[in-house]
Amino acid sequence: MTATKQATVHEAFAAVMAAVQGIRKGERVESGPARFNFRGVDSVVNAVGPALREHGVLIVPTAEHIDVERYGTKTGGQMKNVTVTMRYTVFGPAGDSFSGVSFGEAADAGDKAVSKAQSVAYRTFLLQALTVPTDEPDPDQNVHERAARQDAPQSAPDPLQMAKDRLAAACRTAGVAPQTVIDWAITPSGPNGGVALNVCTDPKVFDALAKRVQDGGFADPTPDEAKAAVQGELGGTEVPA
Repeated sequence: MTATKQATVHEAFAAVMAAVQGIRKGERVESGPARFNFRGVDSVVNAVGPALREHGVLIVPTAEHIDVERYGTKTGGQMKNVTVTMRYTVFGPAGDSFSGVSFGEAADAGDKAVSKAQSVAYRTFLLQALTVPTDEPDPDQNVHERAARQDAPQSAPDPLQMAKDRLAAACRTAGVAPQTVIDWAITPSGPNGGVALNVCTDPKVFDALAKRVQDGGFADPTPDEAKAAVQGELGGTEVPA
């Protein structure tokens, strides 16, 4: 007895395609200003499902990637936006298969965002794989001009940080340890004490120290010499505590 040859998955899927000629938009949105008809996942599955079963075609979904974004609404609510990448493996009656990928995106205030996104992906896969007419406007109808790119304004250089960088560079060039400069500058002298570089906000102090390092005059001074050296570089300006 000769066994009946089963159709390949491509032959079976082509038969499903021939059986599903169109799916009308049987659902309507009446939410706020939105007024439009749409074709939901149930309408698509109800139209495609009988043909899949008749021709022995099985579709198995696999989630490949999911991206979740949480954001607040203008009214203070919390929403979750989910984008999924789904792979659908189509098996024919003989056991052979092929697969395709589809994407879905949806938002929900509760726990339905993932299932909604998966439904969108499945509906899109069926409509595109079966080449079902959608009666949607052609994307090429609309032309959008991209606005000129506006780079973020650059902040003005910080004089204090620039002075600190110059001092650090001078130390590296002269082979002077930064901690040595810090200890030297804070050496107390007189009623005002020395200069604590960790709280000093005067760029001139750092530039004076950098010049002293560059001139090779950096040495271990007496307390009076420490303060006088910095004040001398500042032109007699009193060094802050």
